[in-house]
Amino acid sequence: MTLMHYLCKVLASKSPALLDFHEDLVNLEAASKAIIKGLEKVKQELAASENDGLVSEIFRKTLNQFIGVAEIEVASVTNLYSVVGRNADALALYFGEDPARCPFEQVTATLSNFVRLFRKAHEENGKQAELEKKKAQKEAEMENAKGINLSKGSKD
Repeated sequence: MTLMHYLCKVLASKSPALLDFHEDLVNLEAASKAIIKGLEKVKQELAASENDGLVSEIFRKTLNQFIGVAEIEVASVTNLYSVVGRNADALALYFGEDPARCPFEQVTATLSNFVRLFRKAHEENGKQAELEKKKAQKEAEMENAKGINLSKGSKD
């Protein structure tokens, strides 16, 4: 049993709700970059449609409304990404690392690796518990069978 297996076992018994913490971790960096790039493309499309004349007036009006809403959402995601970055720096400091030398990508890679190992250990713990349960059932069946054989033998 490794420390990770022990950690999983303790969490399973004391705080099983924490076993799914990895579901709260999303890839904000990629999502944030994709959203920002997407918004930029929409703005480029709006700029390109300026020369289309009256035909695209409704299109431009609708696109402008969308951009107004999308910019607010993108600002929210960007802010969330910034908060995550600060938290990653704080996490690096907590573990004695210099945030300047331990970039966000390294922190997230380490965290991702931890999550992978944690989930694997938790899965292995489940399999081990199942094996132990089956072994205990077999032993109980063997004891029952011995008891039945002994009682049959004493009657003869």
